[in-house]
Amino acid sequence: MSHTREEDAVVSREQLYQEVWAEPMLTVALRYKVSSSYLARICTRLNVPRPSRGYWARLAAGQKLKQQPLPEAKPGDELIWSRDGYSVYAPLPIPKPPQEIKSKHRKRSELPQIHALIEGLKTHLDESRESRDGYLKPRKHLLADLVVSKAILSRALEVANELFLLFEERSHHVIFEPQGQNLIRYNLEEREKGGRDRQYSDLWSPSRDTIVFIGNVAIGLTIFEMSEEYELRYLDGKYIKVTELTPQMIKKIEKSYSWTSKRDMPSGRLCVQAYSPYPRTKWCRQWREKEAGDFPRKLKAIVKELEAEAATIAKLAEDGRRQAEIEKQQWEARQLEWRREEAIQKRIKDEKDSREELFRIITAWAKAKKIEAFFSDAERQAAELSDDKKSIILERLKLGREMVGCTDALQWLESWKTPDER
Repeated sequence: MSHTREEDAVVSREQLYQEVWAEPMLTVALRYKVSSSYLARICTRLNVPRPSRGYWARLAAGQKLKQQPLPEAKPGDELIWSRDGYSVYAPLPIPKPPQEIKSKHRKRSELPQIHALIEGLKTHLDESRESRDGYLKPRKHLLADLVVSKAILSRALEVANELFLLFEERSHHVIFEPQGQNLIRYNLEEREKGGRDRQYSDLWSPSRDTIVFIGNVAIGLTIFEMSEEYELRYLDGKYIKVTELTPQMIKKIEKSYSWTSKRDMPSGRLCVQAYSPYPRTKWCRQWREKEAGDFPRKLKAIVKELEAEAATIAKLAEDGRRQAEIEKQQWEARQLEWRREEAIQKRIKDEKDSREELFRIITAWAKAKKIEAFFSDAERQAAELSDDKKSIILERLKLGREMVGCTDALQWLESWKTPDER
């Protein structure tokens, strides 16, 4: 079955925009051998506006209609459509230090009561499993970066919602990391006092960072519940904090085999962690609750501090980008030098191999001359023998020549490879 060019084509946003405004969607879809509804979804994915229903009929009737312009691709927008699923995403702009934060303030009444990233989040978290240490582990990974226990879930959602809306009030949008970006989530250390490095963490992590844009500077956000070391008592298959043991539990412990141990467990106190998600940058700030419930009165100060730190992050990102470019140039220079050295070594080897092969040909030629002289002398002597004996000798000479093979020096020389031919 043959394929048309359109079936295998990689189509850019610009090309698709021109096509859907030049012909009806059904015509364009037939050319690509897809349905018009599928092509409409592709336009939505690529942020390509398309004519509204009835556009072509009104145009045919002579109405003058305005064509919607193609908007600039936003970070994370797909730039191409490929039948094999491959895509390219619009990158984030290079972060630049804000000259001055002039946020357009919005009234809280203009914003939804629940931020888009918090909407429906409680349902996913309520249905979560729990980690070994009591943290929620939702099955879905495209969620706001919230790592807490079930005990304080409602309060954590309120804090996250309030923080996100405070950013939105000042026109700093809080979103998931756009697709296709090379952003890096900062390591999460939930233990309040730290500890030894762990080879494995059982904590949940999102598939994409939660970020806030201060100007065009992205700042990662994680809200998590800190853990601290508690003395635990093992009872009925569970570890229970000694401070939470009831009189009934204590009586049960006295009548059964049990033991105590120490382990880091969720403390009920929250921490807001902000970080630079750009490669080759190391910047992180934390705001911790000293007592459970300290947030949200600290949240406004967090927003203002991050506004002030946006310039620092932008500079670190630019320094990292420059360092990456320097290292790339150094790597390319090393690769060029390596290829030059490899070419020199190959030339030396080729000359050596060619010389050795030529010497072998010369040696073989000298040996062949002796063999040829032997056969020639034998043939001269055979010419003087009787016919019967002569026939036998000549037949044996023929067999001998066949066994020895070629003794033609020119043929050997023709098969020799010079250094440039290797």
